[in-house]
Amino acid sequence: MAEKNTSAKIRIEYYRSAICTPVKHKRVVKGLGFTRLQQIVEREDTPSVRGMVKVIPHLVRIVD
Repeated sequence: MAEKNTSAKIRIEYYRSAICTPVKHKRVVKGLGFTRLQQIVEREDTPSVRGMVKVIPHLVRIVD
């Protein structure tokens, strides 16, 4: 079995509504785990998560 690495985490805040955005953007927001505005989620810092954030930079921001 592969050993789990304790990788770095990234905190992402959902700060703008996805009401008038394309369906693809809404699915990315849901895929990141957001359910409401002003919510902050913590995800592993992987290229796939970074790519999802890169698709919707106008809706989310990275929190330090």
